[in-house]
Amino acid sequence: MAIYHLSVKSISRSAGRSVVAAAAYRAGQELTDERQGLTHDYTRKQGVEDAFIVAPDGADWAQDRNALWNAAEAAEKRKDAKTGREYELALPAELDAGARAALARDFARELVERYGVVADVAIHEPGREGDNRNHHAHILTTTRTAEADGLGTKTRILDVASTASAEIEHMRGVWARQVNTALERHQVEQRVDHRSFERQGKEQEPTRHVGVSATALERQAAREIPGREPVTDLGKQNAEIRERNRVLETARKAVEKTSALFSGLEKKARQAVGLARKIGQRMEQQREAERQKQELARQAELERQPQRQKDVEQAQSRGLSHGRS
Repeated sequence: MAIYHLSVKSISRSAGRSVVAAAAYRAGQELTDERQGLTHDYTRKQGVEDAFIVAPDGADWAQDRNALWNAAEAAEKRKDAKTGREYELALPAELDAGARAALARDFARELVERYGVVADVAIHEPGREGDNRNHHAHILTTTRTAEADGLGTKTRILDVASTASAEIEHMRGVWARQVNTALERHQVEQRVDHRSFERQGKEQEPTRHVGVSATALERQAAREIPGREPVTDLGKQNAEIRERNRVLETARKAVEKTSALFSGLEKKARQAVGLARKIGQRMEQQREAERQKQELARQAELERQPQRQKDVEQAQSRGLSHGRS
C-alpha cells in the first residue's frame, strides 16, 4: 500500500555535522571535506539505487558533487551555520525503479525551480533487515541559490519561522500530488494524502513512533514466528491502534455504502417527482388549451347569434309578405 512520508531537516555545524559527509554517505561515494581535511569514503555502502544532481540552468559546475558541497561549506562562516537541507521521501513500492527515479527527479526539479538551489538526489533500496517496501530518497539541497559562478544568497524563506512552515507545507502538498499523479499514470489504485487524519476529517488514531531498537526486535520476532503478536509495549499499542482503526474504517465504509444507497434512492425519487411535475404541467397545458378552444368557440357562437336572429327575422318578414299577396 502506498504510504506518504516527507520530512525536512537541516544539516547544521552546531550539531557537529558536515554536508560533505552527508552527501558522500547518501550517494555512496568518496568525497573530501576541504574545510576539515577529512575524506569520507562510502563507496562500499550497499543499497544506493541511483544518485544524480539537479541544478538551475547555467550552474553546470554544480554537477560535480565534491565541488558542490565544498562550496556549500566554504560559503558559511558561522559556527552554527546551516550548510544543507535534507528532504527524505517515501517512494511508492508499487512503481518500478525507473518510475521511482523519475518521481524523485520531478520533486527535486520543483525544489530547484522554486528556490533556485541545487538538489542532490540519492535513491535508496529497502534495508536488508527492514521492510522490503521501504524505497526512499534523500534529497540534499543547498541553503543558497546557485549561480553560474558559484553559490549566491541564502534562501531565507526556508529559514525564517514566519515563512518556513508554510513553505514546507506547500512542498508536502506538491509531493502528495506528484505521487498520486505517478500512481494514476501507472494504474495503481492507492492514493496518498499529506494531511493529518484530523485535517482529512477522518477519525483514525495515529500510531505511536517506534524507535530503531524496538523496530529491530519486532522484525526479529516476525522472522522467527510469522504472524505472532508484537513483543514490545509500543508494538502492542500500535497493533491495538491499527485494530481500532480497522474497525473504524469498516464502519466508515458501511456508512458510506448506506449513504450512497440512500443517495441513489433519493436521486431516483427526485427524478420521479420531477417527471410527475412535468407530466402535471403538460396535462395542465393541455387542459388550458382545451379551455381556450372552448372559449373561442363560445365567443364565435355569441358573435353568430345576432346574425342568426337577423336571418330569422328576415325570413319571418318575407313569409308575412307572401301571405298578404
